[in-house]
Amino acid sequence: MNQQTAIKQLLALKKLVNRGPRLAADGWDEKWKTLIAIMLSAQTRDSKTIPVCEEMFSKYDTIEKLARARLSSIEKEINSINYHKTKAKHVKETAKIITTKGLIEEFEELIKLPGVGRKTANVYLVARKIGNHIGVDTHVHRISNKLGWSKAKVPKNVEEDLMKLFPKRYWNKINYILVTFGQTHGRSQKREDKRFKEIRKIKE
Repeated sequence: MNQQTAIKQLLALKKLVNRGPRLAADGWDEKWKTLIAIMLSAQTRDSKTIPVCEEMFSKYDTIEKLARARLSSIEKEINSINYHKTKAKHVKETAKIITTKGLIEEFEELIKLPGVGRKTANVYLVARKIGNHIGVDTHVHRISNKLGWSKAKVPKNVEEDLMKLFPKRYWNKINYILVTFGQTHGRSQKREDKRFKEIRKIKE
């Protein structure tokens, strides 16, 4: 894939998602809330994750309260989210660590936290405007493959391909644009294919 073509395709996608819906990483008043929301959004639509998080954060409005909460209570709060029992355990463990050690905003430290993988750490750092990162979730992976930006089957390799293909100034935009496109245009396969057909026609 030619770099200039990829940039033009990304910018064309951006036009299609101008003022898209709120994503799980957006709009929180505490950095720990941002992290927890991103953790819970994995394999769950942001439109479902956000209200669940708002309700939970209204009940546990400090990280200390969340760390002290019973696991069963957290499970109940997030039971409409996919894999809620595993995520509840990760949320409680991560809350305990943050309460004790603080939330260190560095990639290598973030991925040490329970339930925080490469995607979550990268999306968090982008949301916090710390450095340049690319969070590869299912939308980013799928769309990157479809447009020929990457042929990789493993998210980490997709991330590496995108980092090579795009200049750093575009890295922080990629997840938002592709996730928003996937959520707003991805419900209808016919609509999505039509959009991709138009994007694929873009050349250098």
